[in-house]
Order: sequence, then structure tokens, then C-alpha cells
Amino acid sequence: MLSPTTATLRLFLHVLAAMVWVGGQLTLAGLLPSLRALGPDAPRRIARAFSRIAWPAFAVVVLTGVWNLMAVDIADTSTSYQVTVFVKVMVVAASGISAAVHAGARSKLAVAVGGAVAGLTAIAAVFLGVLLQTGT
Repeated sequence: MLSPTTATLRLFLHVLAAMVWVGGQLTLAGLLPSLRALGPDAPRRIARAFSRIAWPAFAVVVLTGVWNLMAVDIADTSTSYQVTVFVKVMVVAASGISAAVHAGARSKLAVAVGGAVAGLTAIAAVFLGVLLQTGT
């Protein structure tokens, strides 16, 4: 059996937290029609419950992302790798900001747009993370 390293733990925590952040958003989006059938307040109550798990997971994603960056000698990477890292950081920031907008929205339009942007940028961040891991 292979021996785990600090890098293994770092990547595991990053992926696990991303699974909660991204997978939870996708799951809630899929459950939304059924939640609405349970009552007008059900989606909001479930979303609040999810946020107690999702926001700590997002914090772990950010912290382990910084840890991942600290483990890379950026001077030894290509310009395309560096650009991809920059784009991923921006996409992760957009995911967090749009999720916060979604959570604090007062209008249906802001809820819908915030949620859609949060979900799409979260998926994009996962893709970029895989790209970075396979492109080095």
C-alpha cells in the first residue's frame, strides 16, 4: 500500500470540502422542485441548514487552496499554468461572492441569479482544479 503524505492529506481535504460545496449546491438544485411542494418556507429552511455545512466547507476549500499554492514553486511553472491558477482563484471568489448574494437576496431574481452563478462558478472551479492537477 502507498504511504499517505502531507500532500495527500492536503489534496484530500481540498477535494472533500469541494464535494460538499459543489455537490451540495447541485443536490439542492435538483431537490428544489420537491422542496417547494413541501411548503413555501421549505426551500429557505433547507438552504439555511445546508449553509451551516457549506460555508465551513468553502472556508476549508479556500484554506487548502492557499496551502496547495504554497506547495507549488510558481517560478518553475509555465505561464499557462499561472494564468490557470489566477482564473481558478477568480472563479472561486466569484462562487463565494455569488453564493453570499444568493443567501442574502431579497428578490426572486437575485436569488435565482446568485444561485445560478454560484453553482456554475463552483463547477468551473472543479474543472480548473482538475486541469491544474493533470496539467503539471
